Amino acid sequence: MLALDQVSLNYGSFRALDGVNLHAREGELVVLLGANGAGKSSIFLTASGLHKAAGGSIKFQNRELVGMKPSQIVASGVVQCPEGRKLFPQMSVLKNLTLGAYVHRSDRAGNQKVLDEVLGMFPILDEKKDDPAGSLSGGQQQMVAIGRALMGRPKALLLDEPSLGLAPLVVKMVFEVIQRINQAGTTVLLAEQNAFAALRIAHRAYVLERGRIVLEGDRESLLNNEAVRRAYIGA
Repeated sequence: MLALDQVSLNYGSFRALDGVNLHAREGELVVLLGANGAGKSSIFLTASGLHKAAGGSIKFQNRELVGMKPSQIVASGVVQCPEGRKLFPQMSVLKNLTLGAYVHRSDRAGNQKVLDEVLGMFPILDEKKDDPAGSLSGGQQQMVAIGRALMGRPKALLLDEPSLGLAPLVVKMVFEVIQRINQAGTTVLLAEQNAFAALRIAHRAYVLERGRIVLEGDRESLLNNEAVRRAYIGA
């Protein structure tokens, strides 16, 4: 469904991605593991069209994404939920959510239907829909960020470090929501440093180091891999 083939990315003279090959099949939940700077966010930014690949191919449903505008990529069904949430703190929760539907702005009835589904998934956001997004707790802001991405009607959802800075109980809730989104049929790519929580809900995973894929496998094989456990799980 989503496939990267020999994708490279440069930041000036720095090689951020070096011949990355990965794929996510329809309905899969695939995790990208790696330390800060390993290349997880670079993969998402390149797949989203926000950074221009230096080489390689990125295809979604056999359609080449390299060279497409970010808005076209969103309209095709690939939607990113960025690291750090990137909300507009002075704007209301509702306005932040509706911004996610910009590429579908002509379909008001469809957008209302998706909005109702998002607010049903996150009832606290319905209660706080008129509040400034910046006034919410960290966990609630992450709900807004995920909800905004869902307003883009993703077929493939790219989630970048959704557990960052959240309390353990909130992290548990966020991962339960991610699993529900995937079980409802959305393909999910999840970039995470919280390896144990991510692998528990994953079908497969890739490990990145210095812009390269160094290991891949299914959930069980990586959970039981001693090197992965020492580096990312702490056991």
